[in-house]
Amino acid sequence: MNGLIIFGLLVVLMLTGMPISIALGLTVMTFIFGFTQVPLESVALKLFTGIEKFEIMAIPFFILAGNFLTHGGVAKRMINFASSLVGHWHGGLGLASVLACALFAALSGSSPACVVAIGSIMLPAMVKAGFPPRFGAGIITTSGALGILIPPSIAMVMYSVSTNTSLSGLFLAGVVPGIALATMLGMTTWWRARKNDYPRMAKATWGQRWVALRDSFWGLLLIVVVMGGIYSGLFTPTEAAAMAAVYAFIVAVFVYKDISLKDVPKVLLSSANMSAMLLYIITNAVLFSFVLANEQIPQHLADWLVNMGLGPIAFLLVVNILLLVAGNFMEPSSIILIMAPILFPVAMKLGIDPVHFGILIIVNMEVGMCHPPVGLNLYVASGITKMGISELTVAVWPWLLTMLVFLVIVTYWPGLSLWLPHLLLK
Repeated sequence: MNGLIIFGLLVVLMLTGMPISIALGLTVMTFIFGFTQVPLESVALKLFTGIEKFEIMAIPFFILAGNFLTHGGVAKRMINFASSLVGHWHGGLGLASVLACALFAALSGSSPACVVAIGSIMLPAMVKAGFPPRFGAGIITTSGALGILIPPSIAMVMYSVSTNTSLSGLFLAGVVPGIALATMLGMTTWWRARKNDYPRMAKATWGQRWVALRDSFWGLLLIVVVMGGIYSGLFTPTEAAAMAAVYAFIVAVFVYKDISLKDVPKVLLSSANMSAMLLYIITNAVLFSFVLANEQIPQHLADWLVNMGLGPIAFLLVVNILLLVAGNFMEPSSIILIMAPILFPVAMKLGIDPVHFGILIIVNMEVGMCHPPVGLNLYVASGITKMGISELTVAVWPWLLTMLVFLVIVTYWPGLSLWLPHLLLK
Protein backbone atom coordinates (compact mmCIF):
# COMPACT_ATOMS: atom_id res chain seq x y z
CA MET A 1 0.00 0.00 0.00
CA ASN A 2 2.79 2.43 0.93
CA GLY A 3 4.49 1.66 -2.37
CA LEU A 4 1.36 2.70 -4.27
CA ILE A 5 1.17 5.93 -2.27
CA ILE A 6 4.83 6.79 -3.01
CA PHE A 7 4.59 6.15 -6.75
CA GLY A 8 1.15 7.75 -6.93
CA LEU A 9 2.53 10.96 -5.43
CA LEU A 10 5.52 10.90 -7.81
CA VAL A 11 3.37 10.35 -10.91
CA VAL A 12 0.88 13.11 -9.94
CA LEU A 13 3.69 15.62 -9.37
CA MET A 14 5.41 14.68 -12.65
CA LEU A 15 2.15 15.06 -14.58
CA THR A 16 2.01 18.70 -13.46
CA GLY A 17 5.15 19.30 -15.51
CA MET A 18 7.33 19.70 -12.42
CA PRO A 19 11.06 18.92 -12.90
CA ILE A 20 11.84 15.33 -11.84
CA SER A 21 14.34 16.42 -9.19
CA ILE A 22 11.79 18.62 -7.40
CA ALA A 23 9.05 15.99 -7.83
CA LEU A 24 11.32 13.42 -6.14
CA GLY A 25 12.07 15.72 -3.21
CA LEU A 26 8.43 16.69 -2.67
CA THR A 27 7.32 13.04 -2.88
CA VAL A 28 9.81 12.06 -0.19
CA MET A 29 8.94 14.96 2.12
CA THR A 30 5.17 14.48 1.71
CA PHE A 31 5.40 10.74 2.41
CA ILE A 32 7.73 11.12 5.40
CA PHE A 33 5.61 13.81 7.07
CA GLY A 34 2.24 12.30 6.21
CA PHE A 35 2.64 8.52 6.35
CA THR A 36 5.67 7.57 8.48
CA GLN A 37 7.22 8.16 11.88
CA VAL A 38 10.76 8.56 10.51
CA PRO A 39 12.60 11.21 12.58
CA LEU A 40 13.89 14.25 10.69
CA GLU A 41 17.37 13.59 12.07
CA SER A 42 17.51 10.33 10.11
CA VAL A 43 16.51 12.13 6.92
CA ALA A 44 19.16 14.82 7.39
CA LEU A 45 21.81 12.21 8.17
CA LYS A 46 20.92 10.17 5.08
CA LEU A 47 20.95 13.30 2.96
CA PHE A 48 24.59 13.95 3.80
CA THR A 49 25.92 10.40 4.05
CA GLY A 50 24.16 9.38 0.82
CA ILE A 51 26.01 11.90 -1.34
CA GLU A 52 29.45 11.78 0.23
CA LYS A 53 30.45 8.78 -1.86
CA PHE A 54 33.84 9.20 -3.50
CA GLU A 55 32.52 8.03 -6.89
CA ILE A 56 30.12 11.00 -7.17
CA MET A 57 33.13 13.34 -7.52
CA ALA A 58 33.79 11.75 -10.92
CA ILE A 59 30.67 13.41 -12.35
CA PRO A 60 31.73 17.10 -12.24
CA PHE A 61 35.24 16.22 -13.40
CA PHE A 62 34.06 14.22 -16.43
CA ILE A 63 31.59 17.03 -17.27
CA LEU A 64 34.43 19.57 -17.08
CA ALA A 65 36.70 17.43 -19.28
CA GLY A 66 33.92 16.98 -21.83
CA ASN A 67 33.21 20.72 -21.92
CA PHE A 68 36.85 21.61 -22.54
CA LEU A 69 36.94 19.12 -25.41
CA THR A 70 33.55 20.19 -26.82
CA HIS A 71 34.45 23.90 -26.82
CA GLY A 72 37.85 23.11 -28.32
CA GLY A 73 38.73 21.66 -31.70
CA VAL A 74 39.27 18.07 -30.54
CA ALA A 75 36.05 16.89 -32.23
CA LYS A 76 37.06 18.40 -35.59
CA ARG A 77 40.42 16.66 -35.50
CA MET A 78 38.79 13.33 -34.63
CA ILE A 79 36.36 13.75 -37.52
CA ASN A 80 39.25 14.32 -39.92
CA PHE A 81 40.96 11.18 -38.62
CA ALA A 82 37.76 9.11 -38.89
CA SER A 83 37.07 10.42 -42.41
CA SER A 84 40.57 9.45 -43.54
CA LEU A 85 39.95 5.86 -42.39
CA VAL A 86 36.42 5.14 -43.67
CA GLY A 87 35.44 8.09 -45.89
CA HIS A 88 35.97 6.15 -49.14
CA TRP A 89 33.34 3.51 -48.30
CA HIS A 90 29.65 3.86 -49.18
CA GLY A 91 28.20 6.70 -47.11
CA GLY A 92 31.74 7.66 -46.06
CA LEU A 93 30.87 10.81 -44.14
CA GLY A 94 28.10 8.92 -42.34
CA LEU A 95 30.50 6.16 -41.34
CA ALA A 96 33.02 8.78 -40.26
CA SER A 97 30.29 10.30 -38.06
CA VAL A 98 29.69 6.96 -36.32
CA LEU A 99 33.42 6.42 -35.78
CA ALA A 100 33.94 10.01 -34.59
CA CYS A 101 31.05 9.67 -32.12
CA ALA A 102 32.59 6.45 -30.77
CA LEU A 103 35.98 8.14 -30.33
CA PHE A 104 34.50 11.26 -28.75
CA ALA A 105 32.34 9.10 -26.47
CA ALA A 106 35.54 7.68 -25.02
CA LEU A 107 36.47 11.23 -23.99
CA SER A 108 33.28 12.96 -22.90
CA GLY A 109 31.00 10.45 -21.08
CA SER A 110 27.92 12.35 -22.31
CA SER A 111 25.56 11.66 -25.23
CA PRO A 112 24.37 15.26 -25.78
CA ALA A 113 28.02 16.37 -25.84
CA CYS A 114 28.69 13.84 -28.63
CA VAL A 115 25.70 15.03 -30.64
CA VAL A 116 26.72 18.69 -30.31
CA ALA A 117 30.45 18.22 -30.90
CA ILE A 118 30.21 15.86 -33.88
CA GLY A 119 26.81 16.89 -35.28
CA SER A 120 27.52 20.62 -35.50
CA ILE A 121 30.45 19.85 -37.82
CA MET A 122 29.33 16.73 -39.68
CA LEU A 123 25.68 17.54 -40.45
CA PRO A 124 26.41 20.67 -42.54
CA ALA A 125 29.28 18.81 -44.24
CA MET A 126 27.03 15.86 -45.15
CA VAL A 127 24.30 18.11 -46.57
CA LYS A 128 26.92 20.01 -48.59
CA ALA A 129 28.27 16.69 -49.92
CA GLY A 130 24.82 15.69 -51.18
CA PHE A 131 23.46 13.47 -48.39
CA PRO A 132 19.76 13.87 -47.48
CA PRO A 133 19.44 15.85 -44.21
CA ARG A 134 17.40 13.03 -42.62
CA PHE A 135 20.20 10.52 -43.26
CA GLY A 136 22.79 12.59 -41.40
CA ALA A 137 20.37 13.50 -38.62
CA GLY A 138 19.48 9.83 -38.02
CA ILE A 139 23.14 8.84 -37.78
CA ILE A 140 24.20 11.63 -35.42
CA THR A 141 21.18 11.30 -33.11
CA THR A 142 21.67 7.57 -32.54
CA SER A 143 25.49 7.41 -32.69
CA GLY A 144 25.66 10.20 -30.13
CA ALA A 145 24.03 7.79 -27.67
CA LEU A 146 27.35 5.89 -27.60
CA GLY A 147 28.45 8.64 -25.20
CA ILE A 148 26.88 6.84 -22.21
CA LEU A 149 27.87 3.28 -23.19
CA ILE A 150 31.52 3.67 -24.15
CA PRO A 151 33.45 4.52 -20.96
CA PRO A 152 34.00 6.85 -19.23
CA SER A 153 30.25 7.30 -18.77
CA ILE A 154 28.41 9.60 -16.37
CA ALA A 155 25.39 7.25 -16.49
CA MET A 156 27.62 4.39 -15.31
CA VAL A 157 28.80 6.51 -12.37
CA MET A 158 25.16 7.07 -11.38
CA TYR A 159 24.35 3.35 -11.58
CA SER A 160 27.46 2.57 -9.52
CA VAL A 161 26.44 5.10 -6.85
CA SER A 162 22.84 3.78 -6.78
CA THR A 163 23.74 0.09 -6.45
CA ASN A 164 27.30 0.01 -5.01
CA THR A 165 28.48 -1.83 -8.12
CA SER A 166 32.17 -1.66 -9.10
CA LEU A 167 32.69 1.38 -11.34
CA SER A 168 35.89 -0.10 -12.78
CA GLY A 169 33.95 -3.24 -13.69
CA LEU A 170 31.23 -1.17 -15.37
CA PHE A 171 33.75 0.85 -17.36
CA LEU A 172 35.41 -2.36 -18.56
CA ALA A 173 32.05 -3.95 -19.34
CA GLY A 174 31.05 -1.04 -21.59
CA VAL A 175 34.01 -1.38 -23.97
CA VAL A 176 33.02 -4.46 -26.00
CA PRO A 177 29.27 -3.63 -26.19
CA GLY A 178 30.19 -0.07 -27.17
CA ILE A 179 32.38 -1.28 -30.03
CA ALA A 180 29.70 -3.81 -31.05
CA LEU A 181 26.92 -1.18 -31.15
CA ALA A 182 29.12 1.27 -33.07
CA THR A 183 29.82 -1.51 -35.59
CA MET A 184 26.11 -2.32 -35.97
CA LEU A 185 25.21 1.36 -36.44
CA GLY A 186 28.02 1.62 -39.00
CA MET A 187 26.72 -1.42 -40.89
CA THR A 188 23.22 0.10 -40.99
CA THR A 189 24.71 3.35 -42.31
CA TRP A 190 26.76 1.53 -44.97
CA TRP A 191 23.81 -0.60 -46.09
CA ARG A 192 21.47 2.37 -46.51
CA ALA A 193 24.15 4.41 -48.27
CA ARG A 194 24.97 1.56 -50.65
CA LYS A 195 21.27 0.91 -51.34
CA ASN A 196 20.65 4.59 -52.19
CA ASP A 197 24.04 5.18 -53.83
CA TYR A 198 24.99 8.05 -51.54
CA PRO A 199 28.30 9.91 -52.11
CA ARG A 200 31.70 8.53 -51.22
CA MET A 201 34.89 10.46 -50.50
CA ALA A 202 38.17 9.99 -52.32
CA LYS A 203 40.33 7.38 -50.62
CA ALA A 204 42.90 8.97 -48.33
CA THR A 205 46.54 8.06 -48.75
CA TRP A 206 48.49 6.57 -45.87
CA GLY A 207 50.34 9.89 -45.66
CA GLN A 208 47.05 11.78 -45.21
CA ARG A 209 45.96 9.27 -42.58
CA TRP A 210 49.22 9.75 -40.71
CA VAL A 211 48.79 13.55 -40.74
CA ALA A 212 45.19 13.18 -39.46
CA LEU A 213 46.35 10.81 -36.71
CA ARG A 214 49.15 13.17 -35.71
CA ASP A 215 46.74 16.12 -35.51
CA SER A 216 44.27 14.19 -33.33
CA PHE A 217 46.97 12.46 -31.25
CA TRP A 218 46.66 14.58 -28.11
CA GLY A 219 42.91 14.10 -27.99
CA LEU A 220 43.14 10.35 -28.57
CA LEU A 221 45.85 10.10 -25.91
CA LEU A 222 43.25 11.07 -23.30
CA ILE A 223 41.56 7.69 -23.91
CA VAL A 224 44.84 5.96 -23.09
CA VAL A 225 45.46 8.16 -20.03
CA VAL A 226 42.00 7.61 -18.53
CA MET A 227 41.27 4.01 -19.43
CA GLY A 228 44.87 2.81 -19.18
CA GLY A 229 45.24 4.43 -15.77
CA ILE A 230 42.08 2.77 -14.45
CA TYR A 231 42.76 -0.70 -15.81
CA SER A 232 46.42 -0.70 -14.78
CA GLY A 233 45.39 0.21 -11.23
CA LEU A 234 47.35 3.47 -11.37
CA PHE A 235 44.30 5.42 -10.22
CA THR A 236 40.61 4.98 -9.43
CA PRO A 237 37.84 6.06 -11.86
CA THR A 238 37.28 9.21 -9.75
CA GLU A 239 40.97 10.08 -9.85
CA ALA A 240 40.90 9.34 -13.59
CA ALA A 241 38.09 11.89 -13.97
CA ALA A 242 40.21 14.54 -12.24
CA MET A 243 43.17 13.64 -14.47
CA ALA A 244 40.92 13.89 -17.54
CA ALA A 245 39.76 17.38 -16.55
CA VAL A 246 43.32 18.64 -16.04
CA TYR A 247 44.55 16.96 -19.23
CA ALA A 248 41.64 18.32 -21.31
CA PHE A 249 42.35 21.83 -19.98
CA ILE A 250 46.03 21.61 -20.92
CA VAL A 251 45.31 20.19 -24.39
CA ALA A 252 42.52 22.67 -25.25
CA VAL A 253 44.31 25.78 -23.92
CA PHE A 254 48.04 25.17 -24.36
CA VAL A 255 48.47 22.41 -26.97
CA TYR A 256 45.72 22.98 -29.55
CA LYS A 257 45.09 26.58 -28.33
CA ASP A 258 41.43 26.34 -29.37
CA ILE A 259 40.37 28.01 -26.10
CA SER A 260 42.02 31.11 -24.67
CA LEU A 261 42.48 31.62 -20.94
CA LYS A 262 39.73 34.26 -20.97
CA ASP A 263 37.27 31.58 -22.19
CA VAL A 264 38.05 29.23 -19.29
CA PRO A 265 35.65 30.89 -16.78
CA LYS A 266 32.78 30.39 -19.25
CA VAL A 267 33.60 26.67 -19.53
CA LEU A 268 33.90 26.36 -15.75
CA LEU A 269 30.53 28.08 -15.23
CA SER A 270 28.81 25.85 -17.81
CA SER A 271 30.28 22.75 -16.15
CA ALA A 272 29.25 23.96 -12.68
CA ASN A 273 25.66 24.52 -13.83
CA MET A 274 25.38 21.04 -15.32
CA SER A 275 27.08 19.41 -12.31
CA ALA A 276 24.80 21.23 -9.85
CA MET A 277 21.72 20.05 -11.75
CA LEU A 278 22.85 16.40 -11.71
CA LEU A 279 23.97 16.50 -8.08
CA TYR A 280 20.62 17.99 -7.06
CA ILE A 281 18.83 15.10 -8.81
CA ILE A 282 21.17 12.61 -7.09
CA THR A 283 20.48 14.19 -3.68
CA ASN A 284 16.72 13.82 -4.06
CA ALA A 285 17.10 10.33 -5.54
CA VAL A 286 19.15 9.28 -2.47
CA LEU A 287 16.26 10.37 -0.24
CA PHE A 288 13.79 8.54 -2.49
CA SER A 289 15.87 5.35 -2.23
CA PHE A 290 16.04 5.81 1.55
CA VAL A 291 12.23 5.92 1.79
CA LEU A 292 11.88 2.85 -0.47
CA ALA A 293 14.41 0.91 1.62
CA ASN A 294 12.78 2.05 4.88
CA GLU A 295 9.43 0.70 3.65
CA GLN A 296 11.20 -2.46 2.32
CA ILE A 297 9.51 -1.98 -1.07
CA PRO A 298 12.39 -3.43 -3.19
CA GLN A 299 12.54 -6.52 -0.92
CA HIS A 300 8.77 -7.06 -1.12
CA LEU A 301 8.89 -6.67 -4.90
CA ALA A 302 11.75 -9.16 -5.14
CA ASP A 303 9.92 -11.72 -2.99
CA TRP A 304 6.71 -11.25 -5.01
CA LEU A 305 8.43 -11.76 -8.37
CA VAL A 306 10.39 -14.79 -7.15
CA ASN A 307 7.24 -16.35 -5.67
CA MET A 308 5.48 -15.81 -9.00
CA GLY A 309 8.09 -18.08 -10.55
CA LEU A 310 9.49 -15.30 -12.74
CA GLY A 311 12.91 -16.51 -13.92
CA PRO A 312 15.84 -14.40 -15.15
CA ILE A 313 14.74 -14.50 -18.82
CA ALA A 314 11.20 -13.27 -18.14
CA PHE A 315 12.42 -10.75 -15.55
CA LEU A 316 14.92 -9.18 -17.97
CA LEU A 317 12.16 -8.91 -20.58
CA VAL A 318 9.94 -7.13 -18.04
CA VAL A 319 12.83 -4.82 -17.10
CA ASN A 320 13.44 -3.88 -20.73
CA ILE A 321 9.77 -3.10 -21.32
CA LEU A 322 9.57 -1.11 -18.08
CA LEU A 323 12.69 0.95 -18.88
CA LEU A 324 11.66 1.57 -22.49
CA VAL A 325 8.28 2.84 -21.26
CA ALA A 326 10.00 5.00 -18.61
CA GLY A 327 12.16 6.45 -21.39
CA ASN A 328 9.01 8.04 -22.81
CA PHE A 329 8.60 10.22 -19.73
CA MET A 330 11.97 10.72 -18.01
CA GLU A 331 15.57 11.41 -18.95
CA PRO A 332 18.27 8.75 -18.28
CA SER A 333 19.80 10.03 -15.04
CA SER A 334 16.39 10.16 -13.35
CA ILE A 335 15.44 6.68 -14.56
CA ILE A 336 18.69 5.17 -13.29
CA LEU A 337 18.48 6.84 -9.90
CA ILE A 338 14.83 5.89 -9.37
CA MET A 339 14.57 2.45 -11.01
CA ALA A 340 17.99 0.92 -10.27
CA PRO A 341 17.53 0.71 -6.45
CA ILE A 342 14.10 -0.93 -7.00
CA LEU A 343 15.07 -3.46 -9.70
CA PHE A 344 18.60 -4.23 -8.48
CA PRO A 345 17.61 -6.39 -5.43
CA VAL A 346 15.32 -8.49 -7.66
CA ALA A 347 18.11 -9.00 -10.19
CA MET A 348 20.50 -10.08 -7.44
CA LYS A 349 17.94 -12.52 -6.02
CA LEU A 350 17.60 -14.09 -9.48
CA GLY A 351 21.37 -14.44 -9.81
CA ILE A 352 21.89 -11.80 -12.51
CA ASP A 353 25.36 -10.28 -12.55
CA PRO A 354 25.25 -6.66 -11.25
CA VAL A 355 27.65 -5.42 -13.94
CA HIS A 356 25.69 -7.10 -16.75
CA PHE A 357 22.49 -5.64 -15.31
CA GLY A 358 24.06 -2.18 -15.31
CA ILE A 359 25.04 -2.41 -18.99
CA LEU A 360 21.51 -3.58 -19.83
CA ILE A 361 20.08 -0.49 -18.11
CA ILE A 362 22.57 1.80 -19.90
CA VAL A 363 21.59 0.40 -23.33
CA ASN A 364 17.93 0.98 -22.48
CA MET A 365 18.83 4.58 -21.64
CA GLU A 366 20.53 4.92 -25.04
CA VAL A 367 17.35 3.86 -26.81
CA GLY A 368 15.29 6.24 -24.67
CA MET A 369 17.49 9.18 -25.69
CA CYS A 370 16.62 8.65 -29.36
CA HIS A 371 12.82 8.50 -29.39
CA PRO A 372 10.07 10.95 -28.41
CA PRO A 373 8.57 12.48 -26.43
CA VAL A 374 11.56 13.29 -24.16
CA GLY A 375 14.48 11.80 -26.10
CA LEU A 376 17.27 14.22 -25.16
CA ASN A 377 19.36 13.51 -28.27
CA LEU A 378 16.36 14.31 -30.47
CA TYR A 379 16.06 17.78 -28.97
CA VAL A 380 19.78 18.46 -29.22
CA ALA A 381 19.83 17.25 -32.84
CA SER A 382 16.71 19.33 -33.56
CA GLY A 383 18.57 22.43 -32.43
CA ILE A 384 21.44 21.65 -34.82
CA THR A 385 19.42 20.50 -37.84
CA LYS A 386 16.43 22.85 -37.40
CA MET A 387 14.20 19.81 -38.02
CA GLY A 388 11.01 19.16 -36.07
CA ILE A 389 10.86 16.29 -33.56
CA SER A 390 8.36 14.39 -35.74
CA GLU A 391 10.66 14.60 -38.76
CA LEU A 392 13.65 13.50 -36.69
CA THR A 393 11.64 10.57 -35.31
CA VAL A 394 11.13 9.33 -38.87
CA ALA A 395 14.82 9.94 -39.64
CA VAL A 396 16.18 7.82 -36.78
CA TRP A 397 14.02 4.69 -37.17
CA PRO A 398 16.51 2.45 -39.11
CA TRP A 399 19.23 3.08 -36.53
CA LEU A 400 16.77 2.92 -33.64
CA LEU A 401 15.65 -0.51 -34.87
CA THR A 402 19.32 -1.55 -34.91
CA MET A 403 19.66 -0.39 -31.29
CA LEU A 404 16.61 -2.45 -30.26
CA VAL A 405 18.13 -5.55 -31.88
CA PHE A 406 21.36 -4.82 -29.99
CA LEU A 407 19.37 -4.46 -26.75
CA VAL A 408 18.05 -8.01 -27.16
CA ILE A 409 21.59 -9.29 -27.82
CA VAL A 410 23.13 -7.55 -24.80
CA THR A 411 20.22 -8.66 -22.56
CA TYR A 412 20.50 -12.37 -23.24
CA TRP A 413 24.24 -12.66 -23.95
CA PRO A 414 25.92 -11.66 -20.66
CA GLY A 415 29.31 -12.69 -22.01
CA LEU A 416 29.31 -9.69 -24.34
CA SER A 417 29.45 -7.40 -21.29
CA LEU A 418 31.32 -9.62 -18.85
CA TRP A 419 34.11 -11.08 -20.97
CA LEU A 420 36.52 -8.14 -20.59
CA PRO A 421 35.90 -7.53 -16.84
CA HIS A 422 36.38 -11.23 -16.11
CA LEU A 423 39.57 -11.21 -18.17
CA LEU A 424 41.17 -8.15 -16.56
CA LEU A 425 39.67 -8.12 -13.05
CA LYS A 426 40.29 -11.71 -12.01
